[in-house]
Amino acid sequence: MKRVIIFLAAVMVLSVSCKNTGDGQLIGVKDRPEVLELEPYGMVYVPTGHYLMGAGDQDVPFAMTHQSKNVSVGAFWMDETEITNNEYRQFVYWVRDSLAHTLLGDAEITEAEKYGHYLKYTKGENEGEIIEPKLINWKEKIPWDSDNEEVQAALSPLFSKMNTRFYHYQSKRLNVSMLNYEYWWFDYRNYRDPKDPDNFGASYKEFDKEGSDLGGLYSNRPSSLGNGSQRFIKHEVVNIYPDTLCWAHDFVYSYNEPMVMNYFQNPQYDHYPVVGVSWRQAKAFSNWRSQLRMSWLASKDYANEQEFRLPTEAEWEWAARGGNPGVTYPWGGPYTTNRNGCFLSNFKPQRGNYIADDNLYPGIVAHYHPNDWGLFDMSGNVAEWCEDAFDKSATNFTHDMNPEYRYYATKDDSPMKKRKVIRGGSWKDVSYYTTVYARTYEYQDTCKSYVGFRNVQSYMGRQKGDNKSKSASHVY
Repeated sequence: MKRVIIFLAAVMVLSVSCKNTGDGQLIGVKDRPEVLELEPYGMVYVPTGHYLMGAGDQDVPFAMTHQSKNVSVGAFWMDETEITNNEYRQFVYWVRDSLAHTLLGDAEITEAEKYGHYLKYTKGENEGEIIEPKLINWKEKIPWDSDNEEVQAALSPLFSKMNTRFYHYQSKRLNVSMLNYEYWWFDYRNYRDPKDPDNFGASYKEFDKEGSDLGGLYSNRPSSLGNGSQRFIKHEVVNIYPDTLCWAHDFVYSYNEPMVMNYFQNPQYDHYPVVGVSWRQAKAFSNWRSQLRMSWLASKDYANEQEFRLPTEAEWEWAARGGNPGVTYPWGGPYTTNRNGCFLSNFKPQRGNYIADDNLYPGIVAHYHPNDWGLFDMSGNVAEWCEDAFDKSATNFTHDMNPEYRYYATKDDSPMKKRKVIRGGSWKDVSYYTTVYARTYEYQDTCKSYVGFRNVQSYMGRQKGDNKSKSASHVY
């Protein structure tokens, strides 16, 4: 009887196996997640291509950074405009609301083992304890105007009390020092070194089953991400509120206080490019935007997409050129005005006549014509953060395929190592900095009234060379 049962079981296994493999043929794995083939909202397609990066005929400041190099770049999607105040405000409100839910007790503590989180505190009163994630019930409405004293007391840390004698129209304002965004990300090039001074209190050493030191760069690195992937995880905590005081700090002997109070807060500026955002804040926004998208895809059982990120310097220049080799400006010509004498971007024209291009400060996005790939404001308005660290000699040592010089500086690094590339020039720059080849930098923790950013998303699939750009999906 036992032999019959074993025989029947074997027949069943064989029949199921044959059914799943197409009668023993190689047919691949079935029931894979569906791919949602839609253009990312607000983005345009930039095809793969080859060009002479850095090609130009000027080095006005004699910065000795003007070098050219033949490079090839993979296809990607790019925001058609710079990230606007209103788009960045969605990020600010998400962080604010997540804190409010936590303070009100709407966030549920989950079992760390269930979700695979095994991070541990390395110091403080919770040393050795597992850092348990919290899940927020976003369907719960936040009672901002509640008269309940307990609710108001719970929410009080989110607000700064104002003296009503001076601010009679506004009794309380958002306590922006509370708006910290915490996230984890993969640095595929390096292990996480437990001795890193920027460890932020979380140690990944417990993943090493042999008990040996994880080491630093390339020490005993695994051959795939699945083999000890936690060793590549890095932890960030970033205050994400824009530095609105940059308007006063950037121009000391200049009256710009109205912009301090209104540029980010007032709805009048909703569709203007966000400024006062550091490189680290731009990176945090990119991570949040990716999580927002991936969470929705997962809820609908769709396959993941590429993450949103800052463009590399090579990607930015390829996008700015619009597929036109040897151009000076994104619109293809060598001049800053059209045949009617109208300026083609927002910068500092002539001998300092800021308003000659109809803007004293940053202008509304998509006001000027786009380049041949449908990208607006690649020249002027605000300069844009790139992923790359800045080095005058980067052209000489980076690869000729998707070149990138990446260095994630810690707080103990010298200021020289904290320089990040910015491109495109801004409303306060002369025309040279608005060319497609001019390169300069700002420090990763600085916030300027003339620097913003836009995101890219790597294109998955065949790297097409043909232009698949569609018309702009939102133009203000």
